[in-house]
Amino acid sequence: MSFLEQLLLGVYLGVVTGILPGVVAWSLAFLFKYFTQVTVPALGVMVLAVALAGIQGGLLGLLDVEGVTPLVALLVVMMIAMYCHSKGDKMGAEFPRRVTLKSLKSNRLSSDVVERIGRFGKVELEVVGEVGDVEGYPPLGDEVRQAIKEGDWTYPAESSVAELERLLAEDLVKEFDLSDVSVEVDEHGKAHVSAAPALAGLSKRVPEGKRALSFDSLVPTGVAQGDRVRLKGGAVETEATVVSARSRAESTNSTEEVQVKGDGAADAIEDVSADAPSKTTRAPTTSGGLGRLTVAVDRAAALELLNQPPSHAEVLSRGSRREFELVSLLRGAGKQVRKVSVGRVEEGLTLADLAPRDRFEVIVLAVKSGGERALAPTGSQEILKGDELFVVGRREAIDGFVEAVK
Repeated sequence: MSFLEQLLLGVYLGVVTGILPGVVAWSLAFLFKYFTQVTVPALGVMVLAVALAGIQGGLLGLLDVEGVTPLVALLVVMMIAMYCHSKGDKMGAEFPRRVTLKSLKSNRLSSDVVERIGRFGKVELEVVGEVGDVEGYPPLGDEVRQAIKEGDWTYPAESSVAELERLLAEDLVKEFDLSDVSVEVDEHGKAHVSAAPALAGLSKRVPEGKRALSFDSLVPTGVAQGDRVRLKGGAVETEATVVSARSRAESTNSTEEVQVKGDGAADAIEDVSADAPSKTTRAPTTSGGLGRLTVAVDRAAALELLNQPPSHAEVLSRGSRREFELVSLLRGAGKQVRKVSVGRVEEGLTLADLAPRDRFEVIVLAVKSGGERALAPTGSQEILKGDELFVVGRREAIDGFVEAVK
């Protein structure tokens, strides 16, 4: 047999015997990388591949060949194993992790803690023990600890323990503006919580791309957070948003701090109670005179105003907010507006199937589904788990609607 024939025969035998070692090499590399993020040593995979090829070659009677053929076949097997190892490791790193070791171990709550309401079920998590601190963060305030323990944390009963931990952590962050949260839930619905307080103060009220600038000035009477003002400093004239303000009474050297959080209209419409006492509340504002303003301005204007601070601020008109008129009308009619999160629903359920007006005497004003919003939705609007419904009605009617969709 000529040298060329031996060479070709070696390539052929290497491909035939290298299929099984290649599959094994790919499988090991993929599984280790996917589940443990560890790369299997290439040398170990190569030794295993050669051993498998030797066993397979012996069974097929291929070891009787002579010359350069066995050496070429061995090299081909090693090349196949190395290539499969590389591809398996790469796929294990890039493949979406829909199944993790944590999810495989996740279980569901014991049936004795599930409260059934019609066809649906809910579970109320109980925060037990002391709410701990998160290492590396300042300690949590006593009031927040107590509020976390006494909170009403209710979720769909079909959720796994891992999902309940995630939902409770998200709600705690949104409710108390926490920096970090750790939650552990057992099968009996008992939650152990560790939390860290918010670290950001003024920086959270300054919009992205803006800079906060503080200066002493003559402060107009009635300035509150969110007001628009015009500043003049040297050759710079710009508009800015008030993030905090304070007046100083010269006779008493006292101060009034203005720290209003959020947008009043948005907060009012979020959950308007008809049973709330109808009294006039005065928003915190400045009393006028000498004081200090902190405003959010563009970066370029902030640098200029630092060199020559403005001597005064002119308050700009923002017009009327019709949202407050709507809130007053609803309250006068004994109604309230509430945002309701949809829990367990049947597949393909529409707003007409839910029949909120006929069954619960509530009206759905809008539906927020994913990133899309639908105002005045029609009966064909599909209702999915996780959707947010903005409904209006009497308190008792909305409570019944909430129980039906959670």
